[in-house]
Amino acid sequence: MRTKEKKMATIGFIGLGNMGGPMAINLVKAGHNVKAFDLSQAAMDTVVAEGGNAAASAADAVTGAEFVVSMLPAGKHVQGLFQTGDAPLFDLVSKDALIIDSSTIDAATAQSVSAAAAERGLSFIDAPVSGGVGGAVAGTLAFMVGATDEQFAKAKPVLDVMGKNIFHAGQSGAGQIAKACNNMLLSILMTGTCEALNMGMKNGLDPAVLSEIMKQSSGGNWALNVYNPVPGVMDGVPSSNDYQGGFQVDLMYKDLGLAMDLSQQSASSVPMGSAARSLFSLHKAKGNGGLDFSSVIKLYQDQ
Repeated sequence: MRTKEKKMATIGFIGLGNMGGPMAINLVKAGHNVKAFDLSQAAMDTVVAEGGNAAASAADAVTGAEFVVSMLPAGKHVQGLFQTGDAPLFDLVSKDALIIDSSTIDAATAQSVSAAAAERGLSFIDAPVSGGVGGAVAGTLAFMVGATDEQFAKAKPVLDVMGKNIFHAGQSGAGQIAKACNNMLLSILMTGTCEALNMGMKNGLDPAVLSEIMKQSSGGNWALNVYNPVPGVMDGVPSSNDYQGGFQVDLMYKDLGLAMDLSQQSASSVPMGSAARSLFSLHKAKGNGGLDFSSVIKLYQDQ
């Protein structure tokens, strides 16, 4: 009992969407005292139903918390919430608390907010995730962390509850850089997989047979092996659920924008990433932004 009590922590969790909600619930199931807040009452109710505590506001969520986890839409939301808003949480967070921002935002904002925190004697790290909603629910996310060695060591027991692979990418902002690189590659793999499968189907091949051939050959990749974009080929993936759930086209398009910004800042050549972003832009423009990103195969099928 003493060991369990020692491991338990009070955690303020802000942002309970498709990813944040399951992450917060896993912290609750691990025995932590989670004070959860979201602008959506329904999202908060879901966490409370699993044993979490509803916070009256973001300020209430972080008051007295040993850890603060945030999962927000964009850099402006993170900066506003913690640093530049009318009631910045940096004014309320305990000096001993560790702020873990798992939002996917630009590295420059992550570095700026972290530096502002350090000036106040606070600790703010970037820890974006990969693994989708399924990984969030199962607690098998990959975390890419930008932090000092000391901050990473402090964060790891909390991150271990929500993820399976916890990587120390480097100093502040490194987690966001790693996430941008990963998702740019994912977009390239998915569009290429769709392109190949569509060509095979238009030439009379069974997509299930072609998928198996490529999986066992040099064309095998994550998008093909575990996230097939053709409906009916694979169970338990968004393509077999009308492209519902998973990782939305809107979010992939946002992440590719972050990757393009990063490429410009570093003079990195990204011709394939740029091509993938153009494809997702076209797909989004056709009204498919709310579908899973594997639905980009519809673009090749003129849908």
